[in-house]
Amino acid sequence: MQGIKHIIFDLGGVILNIDYKRTEQAFTALGVKDFSSLYSQFNATPLFEDLETGRVENDAFVTAMLPYLPEGTTPEAITGAWNAMLLDFPLARLQLLQQLRQHYSLYLLSNTNAIHLAAFNAILEKSRGIPSLDEFFDKSYYSHQIGYRKPEKEAYQVILDENNLQPAETLFIDDTLPNVEAARELGIRAIHLQAPRTILDVFRPV
Repeated sequence: MQGIKHIIFDLGGVILNIDYKRTEQAFTALGVKDFSSLYSQFNATPLFEDLETGRVENDAFVTAMLPYLPEGTTPEAITGAWNAMLLDFPLARLQLLQQLRQHYSLYLLSNTNAIHLAAFNAILEKSRGIPSLDEFFDKSYYSHQIGYRKPEKEAYQVILDENNLQPAETLFIDDTLPNVEAARELGIRAIHLQAPRTILDVFRPV
């Protein structure tokens, strides 16, 4: 990590274990036809993109999903299906973040939404007794709060500008290749993290 002073982490698939298929299966079980055409790791319809950039509120998202579902489907069922992809925070990854913060400034950049933000913080608090993932970072940047999604260049630029980071001194880690390529185009050093490799493999020994 020679020359690196700052690290920007993706969340899902890097720190938080996620399984997009679980949400697809949950919505299919509720009665949605071909959910993967609406949303996947690599593709999202305007509804989901708007949710992830804060242009659609939680209630409006739930209402917009109702036409795809049988009559009588509850908002709670929709929210539960949407959160089904969120799994767990492996303890070793959280411990690694704590170690890295002694040597680098750490930032989080996640394509997410208000529904998931509340849900994964609840998972973290229930499993680890920590109320917010923000405690592990100098600052967290969530797409629905900043109004930009990766791989939009503006998503990365916000972090660089607000914190006076030099791209050549900054490392970005993400499990989605277009997001990594966009960071590299800005001069950020980037790692495409592909399973079964994890951040533990990238940084050991610290």
